[in-house]
Amino acid sequence: MSKLVIVGTVAFDAVETPFGKTDKILGGSASYIGLSASQFEIDSAIVSVVGGDFPQNYLDLFSNRNIDISSIEMIKNGKTFFWSGRYHNDMNTRDTLATELNVLENFQPIVPENYKDAKVLVLGNLHPIVQSSVLDQMKDASTLVILDTMNFWMDHALNDLLDVIKRVDVITINDEEARQLTGEYSLVTAAKKIHDMGPEYVVIKKGEHGALLFNGANVFFAPALPLESVFDPTGAGDTFAGGFAGFLAQTENISFENMKKAVIYGSALASFCVEKFGTERLESLQFEAVRTRLKAFKDLTRFEIELTS
Repeated sequence: MSKLVIVGTVAFDAVETPFGKTDKILGGSASYIGLSASQFEIDSAIVSVVGGDFPQNYLDLFSNRNIDISSIEMIKNGKTFFWSGRYHNDMNTRDTLATELNVLENFQPIVPENYKDAKVLVLGNLHPIVQSSVLDQMKDASTLVILDTMNFWMDHALNDLLDVIKRVDVITINDEEARQLTGEYSLVTAAKKIHDMGPEYVVIKKGEHGALLFNGANVFFAPALPLESVFDPTGAGDTFAGGFAGFLAQTENISFENMKKAVIYGSALASFCVEKFGTERLESLQFEAVRTRLKAFKDLTRFEIELTS
């Protein structure tokens, strides 16, 4: 069975949207990536850190989804990373109300020996130096490395970020971040510049407007599935990354044609994530529902047109 290793945050979130608000719930990039990727027949592991306040039932949730949790370090006298945010009415913009790094502040991830040859590695949103330290631990040069980052690191650790971007195969960022990283408004031009930085594949996420995949002269666009209601967009990008990575790990095929399918799987899983607060929808999600949604994606984009000369 193909291996996937996920390095990122396991955290508490408190979220407020126009549809309601939550107290502390399960959050963190690795949580969303792991739960999303668990829809595939792969051997996955999360590398992260939590405090003694982290509930056992959340760890059991991961284990029950066949996610290896042996490398989730628990610092018993510490507190788990916490983020709180409030979304505006458009659900695309938000205000961060609180960020408490807690045990994450001194996190030094250690990839377990039996995952250092993983087929796919996902580097969730962390300091670029920490991401580079993970790459230094991997043993198989054929490992597909998928990097996620955000504008915070572009503002505060740009040189370190550029160093790690050189070393990855795929980068997933949103349209705003792509424009900031390159200084280009055109996403096509931005993708070319990012490609020149190192990654062979560039995925630009556009939220409710879908996602773009670039590979040299090849371009693919996947729409987002129109939904009647979006309760909470938190974690949608990480859920996309989990679906994308999980499919690639299961199929062990990194051709552009297969990457296109991975984008569709990622988009389908992200569409579930936003239907409830936090990870709630992913926790009970069964693959039959994913299959039905994939058909909806296919129906949304399929058409026939007669081209005349």
